[in-house]
Amino acid sequence: MPEDHRIAVIGLGYVGLPLALAAAEAGLEVLGLDVDAAKIPKLLRGESYLRHIPAARVKAAVESGRFAATEDFERLREVDAILICVPTPLGRHREPDLSFVENTARAIARRLRRGQLVVLESTTYPGTTREVVKPILESSGLTSGTDFHLAYSPEREDPGNPDFTTSRIPKLVGGDGDAATARAVALYRRFIERVVPTSSPEVAEAAKIFENVFRAVNIALVNEFKMLCRRMGLDVFEVIEAAATKPFGFTPFWPGPGLGGHCIPIDPFYLSWRAREFDMPTRFVELAGEINAAMPDYVVARLAEELDRRFGRGLRDAHVLLVGVAYKPNVDDVRESPAFAIWQRLAARGAVVAYHDPLVPEIPRTREYPQLTGVRSRELSEALLAELDAAVVVTDHDAIDWARLVAGTRLVLDTRGRLRRLGAPHVVGD
Repeated sequence: MPEDHRIAVIGLGYVGLPLALAAAEAGLEVLGLDVDAAKIPKLLRGESYLRHIPAARVKAAVESGRFAATEDFERLREVDAILICVPTPLGRHREPDLSFVENTARAIARRLRRGQLVVLESTTYPGTTREVVKPILESSGLTSGTDFHLAYSPEREDPGNPDFTTSRIPKLVGGDGDAATARAVALYRRFIERVVPTSSPEVAEAAKIFENVFRAVNIALVNEFKMLCRRMGLDVFEVIEAAATKPFGFTPFWPGPGLGGHCIPIDPFYLSWRAREFDMPTRFVELAGEINAAMPDYVVARLAEELDRRFGRGLRDAHVLLVGVAYKPNVDDVRESPAFAIWQRLAARGAVVAYHDPLVPEIPRTREYPQLTGVRSRELSEALLAELDAAVVVTDHDAIDWARLVAGTRLVLDTRGRLRRLGAPHVVGD
């Protein structure tokens, strides 16, 4: 079995960049590729465009000579192994969009040479590696298992989590044949503490998607429970904290304004789409997706209710500040953030919307909300707070000046429970 010293990582985002750095830090020669040309010079200068990745790590990797970045896909011919870390979003009708995976596989196929290992890391439905990627790679005239090896190893990144960095998160690996599995396992063991082989790519694909569906279903459950608790006059956070004192049989999940991030809002729809090919409706999974997708509407309805009850006014011409637009606390990642769905619904009802997020100074271009591109975060100045009718806490970053927000705002709708212990009458939960 060949030993893979030189690897390429395609897609230098929240998954690919930390993966590339971990491999380089372990002594491998790593070539990072991305179609976003703006990323390449930043990396070569030793800069980081991800808040949770220190620039010092990038600089050290570049200066060591073990990490380089390029947009030249011809250089794929130079490496022993190719790791694919590209997005797998949903289409307009919530169907899987594998265009990034397919286009990347075509780019590899044009340069694929004998002896290389190709590993897909992107989260997707069971069957993608062998049914979608494999035929594209074999269009090169080379055969998987004979001329090259193919495997699936799902990413398990949790940006901003200091306890579980790339090298410390167990890595699943399923190859197209035993030889492919063994080779991929050997590669990942060089920079991952624990590598877990599975019997096939499909098992690894299914395990990854089930991990995220598990979270999505439980978040939907707690979001629905939150709405019930409000009608019953109960604090859902206190209820969950009380339930969590049981030392077995219970895992606490916390409600919020909806789901964000690349995986959890998307994977239930990938799984349900795939299940229909097997004439198996996944009603439980689809219901969870519907509940989570409806949470922004619930937040807007709650805000409208409080504005009417307290001030006798509606959302039209109301000045509303969204506090936090990242999809979770203490990261700058806005992928699939519920903040944008809330923003869109508020604007559709005539509200004047602004946002404050110290981690996201400017909204990057997104697939669904291109009209928000370039909108900048507002400072919590006295002038801004004075003009507000309400603020909605969407993401509770530690870096936000919560005391200033609460002191200067007439109404705060807290979707995260961050401010619930203040006892301020103008701070309400959703």
